[in-house]
Amino acid sequence: MTQRKRSASITLSKMRKAFSPKPLALGVAAVCLSACGEEKQQASIYTSANECINDNPNAVEQCNAAYEEAVKEAERTAPRYNSQQDCEYDFGVDRCRTYSSGGGSFFIPFMAGYMISDLLSPRRYYTRPMFSSSSRYSPYRYRWVGADGYDFGDFRQRQMRVGKNTYASKPAASRTIKRGGFGSSVRAKSKWGSSSSSRRGGWGG
Repeated sequence: MTQRKRSASITLSKMRKAFSPKPLALGVAAVCLSACGEEKQQASIYTSANECINDNPNAVEQCNAAYEEAVKEAERTAPRYNSQQDCEYDFGVDRCRTYSSGGGSFFIPFMAGYMISDLLSPRRYYTRPMFSSSSRYSPYRYRWVGADGYDFGDFRQRQMRVGKNTYASKPAASRTIKRGGFGSSVRAKSKWGSSSSSRRGGWGG
C-alpha cells in the first residue's frame, strides 16, 4: 500500500488563505515602496551665507538669496512660544528672539542654519531653514531639525541626501506651544518618519 504524503493533505486554497496579505501589511508595504523609491538629492547645510559662499565662490548671488529665503521661511514656520523661558527650555539660552506679526508678539528660535540643494543647477535651487538646540532638556540637542520637527541628524553633519519633499511648503505657525511641545514633535517624527501629524496637532495651520 502506497503511503500518502502529508503535504498532499494541505489544500491549495488553505495555503492561499494562510499566506494572503492583510490590509495593514499591504499599506505598510506601499509606504515602504514609496519611500524607498523616492528620488534623493545631495544637500548641504550652512550656518551663514558667507559659509555657503566660501564653499561656492561662483554662487554668491544664490547663496545670499537662499539664505534670505530661509530666514523668511523660518519666521513663517518656526514654533512660537508665549514666553522666552519656554522657548529657551526647548532651544537653549540666548537661542530665541521676539517676533511680531499681525497676530501679536511671540518668541521663536533663531535659525541655526539652512539646507540647500541644486545650488549650481540651471534650474532653481531648493532651500529650507534648519534649527538646533543647546538645551540639556531637549531630545534634539545638537541635532539638525526642520520647522516641522523632522530630525536630520547630528549637527556636525553638513552633507546628506534628502528627498525633494523635504523642501515642500510647510504650514505657517498659527498657534503657540509650551515648553517641551517641539520636543514631542521631534520624538514622533524620529519614530514614525515625516507625516502630517504635526499639521493637525502642532503649531502649524
